[in-house]
Amino acid sequence: MEGRPMSPVRIEGRLDPELSRWLWLVKWLLAIPHYIVLAFLWVAFFVLTVVAFFAILFTGRYPKGIFEFNLGVLRWTWRVAFYSYAALGTDRYPPFTLDEAPDYPATLAIAYPETLSRGLVLVKWWLLVIPQYVIVGIFVGGGSYAAWHRDSWAWSYGGGLIGLVVVFAGVALLFTTRYPRGIFDLALGLDRWVARVVAYAGLMTDTYPPFRLDQGGSDPAGAVAPTPSAPVLAVETPTTEGSGGKAGKIALLIVGSIAALLAFGVLVGGCAIVAVDQTQRDDDGFLMSPNEDFSTSSYAISSESADIDLEGAEWAVKGFLGTVRIRSESERPVFVGIAREADAAGYLDGVEHVVVTDIENEPHYSPRAGAAPENPPGEETFWVASTSGAGEQTLDWEPEDGDWTVVAMNEDATRGVATELSIGAELDTVIWIGVGLLVAGVLLAAGAALAITAGVRRGRR
Repeated sequence: MEGRPMSPVRIEGRLDPELSRWLWLVKWLLAIPHYIVLAFLWVAFFVLTVVAFFAILFTGRYPKGIFEFNLGVLRWTWRVAFYSYAALGTDRYPPFTLDEAPDYPATLAIAYPETLSRGLVLVKWWLLVIPQYVIVGIFVGGGSYAAWHRDSWAWSYGGGLIGLVVVFAGVALLFTTRYPRGIFDLALGLDRWVARVVAYAGLMTDTYPPFRLDQGGSDPAGAVAPTPSAPVLAVETPTTEGSGGKAGKIALLIVGSIAALLAFGVLVGGCAIVAVDQTQRDDDGFLMSPNEDFSTSSYAISSESADIDLEGAEWAVKGFLGTVRIRSESERPVFVGIAREADAAGYLDGVEHVVVTDIENEPHYSPRAGAAPENPPGEETFWVASTSGAGEQTLDWEPEDGDWTVVAMNEDATRGVATELSIGAELDTVIWIGVGLLVAGVLLAAGAALAITAGVRRGRR
């Protein structure tokens, strides 16, 4: 259209003239196999986009093999979205392929950029596109859908304005067997806006998405340009590529996607471990848990028994854990001690106290009936490590074989124990575990990129 800026992203859909009045009610179920595959493909898309980020930053070019794969993921996603709850525009089941499917009623193409701005890549995917994220969030809805968009630039449907528009179309189909053309044109316009933002945020173009709703099945502003994967259709035919070649391509893509998913998980784990190691250590270098409030109206708080069995690997366990530390903070003088289970049980036998059985969310207490203890805890000699007093107190203990129990009581053995406790250890090797996971994640990501790129190139051959 004259005067309308062209977009490198072209997304179109042809509305089927005859649609089932009820099939749209179960398309969420029929599309589950696609959702499973796309979950892996979008993880690979995210990992490869990170690789492309650095390639653009240093060379000004988007690697063509990665571009083809990511474009294939967008094509696949659009076909499934058009079939399901982004448009309900067809009852024809989407093909399982990253390649172009020109005979399918939903098509997507992005012109390959020969060069991209090395400076723009630093800010366009998070800073410049913020206004677009706000608008797209309204289109596609919130909750987990919006989080998925931010993390990996995918787009999902079923909520927001697009979902509402498509539900209206579904209701019209159900009662009239007709899909109102105006609703279809509006849905395609919203889908088109989302696709342009995804391509821009995915670093696949430097052309900023227009703040414009281009409605209709045909894209009035989409540039007609050959994409890198176009030759695939001309070459990849049953006569030029055997079943072994296709199987090899699919195997590489599946292996690469699984490796990308594993890489993502390993990298997240490594980052979490390094972050915890760097933020949760006290001034003495102990890795401590958050403080937890413990209180009871009885005479004592006891932990469940902890079984430590070094089995001849004492040097390894102690080398990993190091010294164990328990920190107590209370207004009244409180005694905290560690003892063998049998000694602690003998001392608390017949004493009213509680046993802490679960502290995942908040302490869960199991009460034990009894009377007051005969002696204050500090007068007993079986404690292997103990501390007492008001304010902050620290107990350090070297782990040994056996069954152990931690007991907290008022120093004078009176009722009503209240204290904040945290536990930790030196755990000097944790940082190296985190670094090792980060290195393994990077290697897995590189392997995933190689496998996926090889699969795409194998398909081209």
